[in-house]
Amino acid sequence: MGKGKLKKFAELETYPFVVQPQREEVLAGLDLKGKWKSEFFKNDAPLVLEIGCGRGEYTVALARRTPEVNYLGIDIKGNRLAQGARFIAQENLTNAGFLRTRVELLDRCFAPGEVDEIWITFPDPQIKHGRAKHRLTGAAFLKRYAQFLKPNGVVHLKTDSEFLHGYTVGLCEAMGHPVEEAYYDLDKQLKTNFPNHLLLEIKTYYEQLFAGMGKTITYARFRLNSQP
Repeated sequence: MGKGKLKKFAELETYPFVVQPQREEVLAGLDLKGKWKSEFFKNDAPLVLEIGCGRGEYTVALARRTPEVNYLGIDIKGNRLAQGARFIAQENLTNAGFLRTRVELLDRCFAPGEVDEIWITFPDPQIKHGRAKHRLTGAAFLKRYAQFLKPNGVVHLKTDSEFLHGYTVGLCEAMGHPVEEAYYDLDKQLKTNFPNHLLLEIKTYYEQLFAGMGKTITYARFRLNSQP
């Protein structure tokens, strides 16, 4: 492991708003499970997750925009989280934090109904059939999210992958999860009439990269209609 990564891991340890449990701690049931609002954020505001948050740009930007909501970014790669953590520290944001863990363990980290909304921003679309189980909007993951998302809670998907967008919308319709909004091209469908729309205002590193390459950015908003 390079010195740069080691330095970032050490830096993360200094931030009280970054939780980095060992796998064994998570498997046993995280201590903060059911207590994120009361003990971590110390308020009763809505809790929104960004799953696969990378550098945390979306988590931080959402926290800046709506201080009355708590935002928690989740990723396994600590060297990426360091950048977002610096912004939280520099700006003294009290409604933002990060959890470093694997997505498949999230049901061990949050209690039923504890999470109000979920954002999934620019995940790997896992296009090959053999990788389907790793899609963050696949059936298995949607069932996992339903274990801790409030009943009829909202899930947002923003991606440059037309495949993942279409797959997710089709899967939701097949599983009975209501799709409330679906845009196959954000620029074309929103920019003219709603230039200051949240979906256009906040851009992740990867969104800027992909848009610069001429890729179309898509969005879908749907509700998980019931607990499993």
